Amino acid sequence: MATQGSKRYRKALGLVDSTKTYALKQAVELLVKLPRAKFNETLELAFRLGVDPKQSDQMVRGTVPLPHGSGKVVRVLVFAKPGAAADAARAVGAEHVGFDDLIKKCQEGWADFDVAVATPEAMGEVRKLGKVLGPRGLMPNPKTGTVTEDTAKAVREVKAGRVEYKTDKAGNIHVPVGKLSFTPEQIYENSRAVIEAVLRARPQSVRGVYVRSATLTSTMSPAIRLDLRDLQQAA
Repeated sequence: MATQGSKRYRKALGLVDSTKTYALKQAVELLVKLPRAKFNETLELAFRLGVDPKQSDQMVRGTVPLPHGSGKVVRVLVFAKPGAAADAARAVGAEHVGFDDLIKKCQEGWADFDVAVATPEAMGEVRKLGKVLGPRGLMPNPKTGTVTEDTAKAVREVKAGRVEYKTDKAGNIHVPVGKLSFTPEQIYENSRAVIEAVLRARPQSVRGVYVRSATLTSTMSPAIRLDLRDLQQAA
């Protein structure tokens, strides 16, 4: 995030009313009018949830395809033994496909990729990389569709703009929803897709308020607080 002392940031701060909440469409319209940095900023939705992340039945996690993609080039690694699954992954553009060779590289600290996919057969060995890939958020997981026999489908989906959401230790979720170069309509539709997914993922064991607050922001902008009632209606 930009330093609060920068002229551009101070100007943006003056355009955002921190005492009010904005309907999603209003927030998007405001965001695209703010002074921009010299690069294509990433947009992000952040949620503060009324969940206890220490309870396994209150973990909020899943994936959602963005209607207009993420705007990011996603480098995909596929752990698969030689055969149909490996060939299919290569055919749809996976940057790295292999088994023993890639496991060894990862054990040595290499992590030049954004998403890892693995076949169920490969996971027997890939699990050994938990301490290496886990802290980086790169471990394949059946819950996010990255442990699968259909490697081609998984690779296509993540490259097309499927994003993952997951509560952190404080019960917050941060999800990228596109780039500032997107049109307001694209930003709105991507954001709406994420909001719907997070609301649908409410654990049954949660009591009281589920979404306590939500904000929309770009890499270098102040956060724009969202109207929670509008989020329910938008979803």
